[in-house]
Amino acid sequence: MSSRIKIFDTTLRDGEQSPGCSMNLQEKLEVAAQLEKLNVDIIEAGFAIASPGDFESVSEIAKVVKNATVASLCRAVEQDIDRAYEAVKHAVHPRIHIFLATSPIHMKYKLKMSEDEVLERTGQAVAYAKKYCNDIEFSAEDASRSDKAFLAKVFSRAIANGATVINVPDTVGYSSPEEMAAYISYVKNNTDGIEKAEISVHCHNDLGLAVSNTLASIKAGATQAECTINGIGERAGNTSLEEVVMNLRTRKDYYNVDCGIDSRQIYHSSKLIQTITGVPVAPSKAIVGDNAFAHEAGIHQHGVLAERTTYEIMSPQDIGIPQNKMVLGKHSGRHALVDRLTELGYSLNQQEIDDTFARFKILADKKKVVSDSDLDALVAMKLEPANQHYKLDNFVINSGSKITATATISLKVDNEIIEKVSGGDGPVDAAYKAIDSIIDKKIQLDDYSIRAVTEGEDALGEVIVKLSMDDKKTVGRGVSTDIIEASILAYLNGVNKL
Repeated sequence: MSSRIKIFDTTLRDGEQSPGCSMNLQEKLEVAAQLEKLNVDIIEAGFAIASPGDFESVSEIAKVVKNATVASLCRAVEQDIDRAYEAVKHAVHPRIHIFLATSPIHMKYKLKMSEDEVLERTGQAVAYAKKYCNDIEFSAEDASRSDKAFLAKVFSRAIANGATVINVPDTVGYSSPEEMAAYISYVKNNTDGIEKAEISVHCHNDLGLAVSNTLASIKAGATQAECTINGIGERAGNTSLEEVVMNLRTRKDYYNVDCGIDSRQIYHSSKLIQTITGVPVAPSKAIVGDNAFAHEAGIHQHGVLAERTTYEIMSPQDIGIPQNKMVLGKHSGRHALVDRLTELGYSLNQQEIDDTFARFKILADKKKVVSDSDLDALVAMKLEPANQHYKLDNFVINSGSKITATATISLKVDNEIIEKVSGGDGPVDAAYKAIDSIIDKKIQLDDYSIRAVTEGEDALGEVIVKLSMDDKKTVGRGVSTDIIEASILAYLNGVNKL
């Protein structure tokens, strides 16, 4: 009989710490709602004491999540623990997640504490948190570079004071699968009271082994895996949720464990994170990359047509990609569009359907066929701020090899149309300078990228900009068959967020 592995998702905490992946409150709530659909066991909603914004997002997520446990990370100090509980106290299932480093290098240079002091702090912190709620997770930061015997002592002390989950992190991605398995086995066999606690594992991908290390740990006896959607996270990222889940499902014969994830929500979850963060996954990315279920070689195509399992060990439907595709064009009606969006995993309200259908009709007039990637892009546009202070009314661009580029931009600001003209080093720079003169604020363009969302001459262009103003940063996104219009829409999207 197979055992069940709990999936602890830290996309909203560790994942958001990845450079360029910060999210606003509305976006975090949307991600939390999708994680519930995915049926993760634990949602780590943030680091409550890190900032007022982090506290608010953890608190709001705790209020709306009904099925999953909601956790907040905190250091092993009382004010952190107080703040963490204050944020998660409204959750149906609250968890306080305490961490304290246990490796010699961290204890000496960061904590400046002895082994005895770390043991004492561990017991005190867990006991203090236990007065707030029953579910306490204790993480030994940099466990994979810690002395095994000392690690077992720390975990024994944590469990004795009420910890219900002990976590073995490979914080800097240093370990190998064999080493992680050895750590898990040692902790399992040498920690007093281990039968009272779950054993969790949290791996980073600095050497490209996060998923392998996590799977080796599960094979050795870990019962909780800490992951992020698309593997986003600090430095080279975290363990990829979709890769762990589909390994367990596809090779159940080997791992003999299962999890409660609704794998049909994986693809939609991945797309949502890519849209919100503006960070796409590589086409060759396992499970969710554009090429994961693509076959170009003639031999492969022949084999798959004869019998799918010749070259596919998973089916697209397993992760939420439908096999049959409906061709959508300018003659397609609303029903056909809604049916296709439903097959792709989207659940839109009536207003979102109306808005998407209107954009669909405009796009269909420009393209012969609207693909699934086009639909993903159209739906993603609903993530624009609900109250857009600045809206594009019209634009005219003059540019050439021997003239200075100029842009005439008309924006609707509340109920007033304001128009400005500006020159620049190219059409995009001129357009952005014209917008800056209308809003009368200095916006810093930190990054600009453009890619084709779909294939062909009539492909949709997607522009991602990273903007900053004072101490605020945000990501703006725009989609259009006209790359200048996409650039303007992306800039306005970011401006409205700021």
